[in-house]
Amino acid sequence: MASIPVTEPEHFTYENYTNQTSTKSPCRDTTCIFFVVAHVMICILGIAGNGVVIWITGFKMKKSVISTLYLSLAISDLIFCCTLPFGVAHKIKNEWVFGSFMCEFRYFIKYFNMYSSIFILVIISLDRCVIVMFPVWVQNKRSIRKATLAVLLSCVLSALLSIPMAIFRDIQDERTKQCLRNYRNDQNRTGTVISRFIFGFVIPFLIIVICYVVIVQKLKANQMGKFKRPFKTMTLVIAAFLICWLPYHTFALLQLKYKHSKKFVNIGKVLGITLANANSFMNPFLYAFMGKDIKKQCYAILSKIENAIQEEDGQNTVQVTANSSHVEEKVSIVV
Repeated sequence: MASIPVTEPEHFTYENYTNQTSTKSPCRDTTCIFFVVAHVMICILGIAGNGVVIWITGFKMKKSVISTLYLSLAISDLIFCCTLPFGVAHKIKNEWVFGSFMCEFRYFIKYFNMYSSIFILVIISLDRCVIVMFPVWVQNKRSIRKATLAVLLSCVLSALLSIPMAIFRDIQDERTKQCLRNYRNDQNRTGTVISRFIFGFVIPFLIIVICYVVIVQKLKANQMGKFKRPFKTMTLVIAAFLICWLPYHTFALLQLKYKHSKKFVNIGKVLGITLANANSFMNPFLYAFMGKDIKKQCYAILSKIENAIQEEDGQNTVQVTANSSHVEEKVSIVV
């Protein structure tokens, strides 16, 4: 018996499920407005924040292992933020106007970023753990080349895991031109969601938590005060990881059970997607800007801007004072 294609809209609103082929309507409901406003803010903050990190780590800082990892993370997040306007336009117009190729490519990039960002965060966590556990080995063996190789391997794995997201995505309705998931059968749908949960959340989260526990135990045992920064950073890593990704995967799994019948699941998925996408602008602030060297570079840049403004303000003040004196002199002559 032929299998029935299983299609699924991107934005997961209740209206999408009840009437996928409805006529185009403007974005007026609360869910749509929230999605658009939130993603515009994520796009602006993400491009700005990741752009600063790329500039500092790529051009201002000396090359190192950690700067290489931060640079890779920022590039991945920046590329993703640049694709967000496509989703916003899709949501507002309620149709996909960018063609079949971009329909597939955008969602490949979306999930490629998801996997690559998470895998790079895992590499950063492992790197911090190794620094604390094996300081002597780190001095002799830790290198930029190995960090670059680790990033490249994570990118290859991310690309492989993202291919199904492009395969199961196409324009289903020629009249409304909705860019939908086309799983072809329930097995494909279930397998995709569960594999995404395992490889994109469970395994990375377990590795990060293990690194956190190892670092904490080592700090307590040796009272290593100079390594308190990794402890604080790892705490933020775990908190951000849970806040950004747990709702997304929770509602994706719930949707396997309830499918089209529960409005709260569909609305919750919108919130989950928004939090997951917000991770792309949170990364620079949580990870990169906590680094001592990057903070120094930021302070130096801000100091230069402040000095330039003060010099400009000083020149204007001198000009105004000179003009005032000139006017007073003219007035005294006239009198």
